[in-house]
Amino acid sequence: MNIRYINADKLYKGLDKAVINNSTRISSKGDVTYIEFTPFDEFDWVKLHFSTRLGGVSEGIYSSMNFSFDRGDAYDNVYKNYELFLDTMDLKPEYCVCTKQTHTTNVLVVDSDMAGMGLTKPRSFDKVDGLVTDEPELCLVTYFADCVPVYFIDPVNRCIGASHSGWRGTVANITHETVKLMNRTYGSKPDDIHAFIGPSICQDCYEVDEAVIRQFKAAYNTKECDMMFYHTRDDKYQLNLQTANYFNMVNEGIKPENIGISNLCTSCNSDWLFSHRASHGQRGVLCGFMSICR
Repeated sequence: MNIRYINADKLYKGLDKAVINNSTRISSKGDVTYIEFTPFDEFDWVKLHFSTRLGGVSEGIYSSMNFSFDRGDAYDNVYKNYELFLDTMDLKPEYCVCTKQTHTTNVLVVDSDMAGMGLTKPRSFDKVDGLVTDEPELCLVTYFADCVPVYFIDPVNRCIGASHSGWRGTVANITHETVKLMNRTYGSKPDDIHAFIGPSICQDCYEVDEAVIRQFKAAYNTKECDMMFYHTRDDKYQLNLQTANYFNMVNEGIKPENIGISNLCTSCNSDWLFSHRASHGQRGVLCGFMSICR
């Protein structure tokens, strides 16, 4: 496995307190390879495993650890992938609650009555891109293939949050919605929260047009925009979603020293991470699995 890391100077461009170098650890159990986030190591009551393409049973463009039932892969293969991966966390599919992502900023409080939704029983919800809980062994499952995973741990109130932040979720600030819901439900204070920005497409690989950039210009100040994107040609720009999500977290009141950023780009590493851009849409789906230990 050839791992290509994002140059830290390009990734955060002066965000000196962001934890980037040595932020990720590649681990395995049997044939299943997964990613752990080292800034969360201090929280031994939380498990967070982020998938790779390696160790599953799917074939072809879905090879091999694909978690999407909706892209044409065989159902039995996808379900088997869940079983194989969840074994790395000593969990079963019956413990999972899976988002139904549509690039919204909708975040949902989940409890044990919802266990299995999206895997072993139908969801009672739709259009949900983020989940929060304080219940042990309930596993929050979110889906990715270039978009930004954002994770939140509140060690004071012992609760967690996991959200999917593509460019739409970033500019509309799903971080704000996630933290607000954790505060309203569990009493979480932003300055107690530890956050992590997971593997996602890097600025060098992420070209967008003027219409997208106009929305970011409207949502962020000039200094933030200068650190977030640059113009290349015609109406094209290179956008740094990691930096944008970092600003969302800091502006929400999360301490910079409590924010970590992965230095893995899904597109640069499309041989072992699924990337929508690199594969031109011919791909499977990665997942982040986050759970409070009992």
